Amino acid sequence: MKLTADHTDLAAAVSYAARSLPARPPVPILAGLLLDAADGRLRVSAYDYEVSADTTAPAAVTEPGRVLVSGRLLSDIVSTVRGTVHLELRSPRLVLKAGSARFILPTLPLEEYPARPEPAATAGTLPGPDLAEAVAQVASAVSKDDSVPILTGIGLHHDRQAATLTLYATDRYRFAVRTLPWKTAGLADTSAVIPGRALADAAKATADDTTVGLTLPTSGSGLFTLRSEHATTTIRALDGELPKYGALFPTEFAHTATVEIAALKAAAQRVALVATKNAPIKLTFTAESTLVLEGGSDDDAQAVDNVHTSLTGGELTIAFNPAFLLDGLNALTTPSVQFDLTSPTTPAVLRGHGSDDQALRYLLMPIRLS
Repeated sequence: MKLTADHTDLAAAVSYAARSLPARPPVPILAGLLLDAADGRLRVSAYDYEVSADTTAPAAVTEPGRVLVSGRLLSDIVSTVRGTVHLELRSPRLVLKAGSARFILPTLPLEEYPARPEPAATAGTLPGPDLAEAVAQVASAVSKDDSVPILTGIGLHHDRQAATLTLYATDRYRFAVRTLPWKTAGLADTSAVIPGRALADAAKATADDTTVGLTLPTSGSGLFTLRSEHATTTIRALDGELPKYGALFPTEFAHTATVEIAALKAAAQRVALVATKNAPIKLTFTAESTLVLEGGSDDDAQAVDNVHTSLTGGELTIAFNPAFLLDGLNALTTPSVQFDLTSPTTPAVLRGHGSDDQALRYLLMPIRLS
């Protein structure tokens, strides 16, 4: 193998594929990136049996060939070099030259590398920015506890009649739901749970693409596929189902309050400074158009702050985990948040003020105050 490529193109391709490399590969061979040079393109791939990433970069190929090298090391190198990059396989080493820099990399045995899965045909397309935003929003509720694997995933549900794709996630303390319009090529109603971290990385990597193609898992393949113009990612779906969210979201509320998000976030961050781990901050919506935030305890530091609010339904005091509250506020994209409240002990629903039913809805469990 022998080729030259611009460092910008090469770095973008290597970075895309390296996102899928496992942090702790079960076998060393899965820490490698597969480079395949032919027909004026360099194909860069990664695969660990759960996630595969495949992309290409333009290259002047003088000798076609394939090589497997350490992905993290190659990613670190190409992110620092500039100008034209020269790659040449001199078995069993790969020589990389750029400007005055020269690197000699050991190669990994190609015959031990597993064959990547073949993705199914695209079922439908979405704007890349819309998908990336929706995934990032619901990812705010994904569990970080690997002891319950299904809660580390993001659910996808296609409703053929409504022509929508709904994304949802929960860690049992909050539930995030976002719906996108999605017309597909005859795809039946389908649901699947995709590993949240892998899906978030893949969607973020294609956020600048005008359109991306999606394939939802089937009983046969179990693979979710995300395609852009020059890149493809497949992710194996998780076994199981997330809790049904339809019945969890209240439809009638006794109190509704609107608060500017920037002001509320700043006040919540200040008050949370005195809250011990997992301790709540108390929110009191008053009749005087003021939201009072309180944190701390009588035996420790205490803090009080307030922001303006527009309230209907009478005064109410409710408490939340401050980190969960801030996650929900950060996920919203509107200037103001609308709190839909029933009582101090029932879940609250946060949504962007003035948004429709397809926008993010963030269900947050309150903490009982003693």
